[in-house]
Amino acid sequence: MTKTAKLYRMVMDKHVCPYGTKSKWLLEKEGYHVEDHHLTTREETDAFKDKHGVKTTPQTFIDGDRVGGYEALRKFLGKKVKNPDDTSYRPVLAVFAVAAAFAITLSLGLLDGFSMRTVEWFVALSMGMLAMLKLQDVEQFSTMFVGYDLLGRRWVPYAYAYPYLEATAAVLMAAHLLPWLSIPIALFIGTVGAVSVFYAVYVQKREIKCACVGGGSNVPLGFVSLTENLAMIAMGIWMLLRALV
Repeated sequence: MTKTAKLYRMVMDKHVCPYGTKSKWLLEKEGYHVEDHHLTTREETDAFKDKHGVKTTPQTFIDGDRVGGYEALRKFLGKKVKNPDDTSYRPVLAVFAVAAAFAITLSLGLLDGFSMRTVEWFVALSMGMLAMLKLQDVEQFSTMFVGYDLLGRRWVPYAYAYPYLEATAAVLMAAHLLPWLSIPIALFIGTVGAVSVFYAVYVQKREIKCACVGGGSNVPLGFVSLTENLAMIAMGIWMLLRALV
């Protein structure tokens, strides 16, 4: 027996509701024949909302009963519904995974194999991508950062400067340029960061979000954040020893 669903969604000349598109795809994926009703004007959309007593579209109806919007439809179909307050390591793990892939392919393509250069590229690329995420909204990043960084609390300009310092160290270290500048930066921000994270998480036992991938993330402050800072310290020490030899 064919399962049928009625979907009402906004499809206008200058706006196609993304959640309506996703609702249609999800229903079809689950084997439903979709009666796709387009709301083509603002007046038509408002009239639909008033008629059914709803505040948003799209709206899905199955067997004559209103299921609701996209999130309600996902729940109805037994799909996972994301809670915006849930913490997740996914953003920072995505950065590390892509940086590792870049480091590996660069090594295979330019060096014909793996070496310490692979590790250097991995750390530098990770730092660069994390800095880029912070630089998307420095104001939001700095607000979250001063919540746990010991230096940022005492001198707020440091919170604004941090993403630029991290990006500078990353770019220079990737090419072994100006080690007299990149090494002190990496050692300084890495050490302050490691001490701050350790104190906040393991001494004060605070459960707060990390600003490592920008101010809008739900990454919990903890082991991953500490690892990022320790990697910067290790990179700085390694490049310092390399420069002295």
